[in-house]
Amino acid sequence: MSPMRSQDALGLLVTAAVLALDQLSKAVVSHQIGLHESIALIPGLLNLTHVRNTGAAFGILSSQPSLVRSLILLASSLLAAGFILWIWFRQRNTSWSRTIPLGMILGGALGNMLDRVRLGEVIDFLDLYWGRYHWPAFNVADSAITVGILLFLPALIMPHRDTPTRPPRGCP
Repeated sequence: MSPMRSQDALGLLVTAAVLALDQLSKAVVSHQIGLHESIALIPGLLNLTHVRNTGAAFGILSSQPSLVRSLILLASSLLAAGFILWIWFRQRNTSWSRTIPLGMILGGALGNMLDRVRLGEVIDFLDLYWGRYHWPAFNVADSAITVGILLFLPALIMPHRDTPTRPPRGCP
């Protein structure tokens, strides 16, 4: 087994930080704000609103029977975490700019998965809106996943700069 690389340590630190911040923020919200209560942070734009989501993103699967929903969401969370780790280990010799987004995505996925395992639902509390238009409530884990994906997208589009390119076949 090879020693831990510095970018792996950084990625694990990011994963742990996202997971800790996510779980801490959810604990504070669930203990300080009653279910379905709101506190205006930026009137007309952002509220802290304690809600619970039994489904996936945007409430998908929330109408399914509890056991079916739980099995599907747990299996998809485990598959997603496995896929993220697979990408992570395939990207090990690249720059930290790929490891940080993967750490954010993994930490967010683990945060929401932990809620589903412990509570059977995910605690959401960030209520973003403009007038009568509301974005579905979300949390730190959701934010980390979204930002991590946006930061990782350029890595999928652009070639590896730090991986040497091979000459075409037949060239000396």
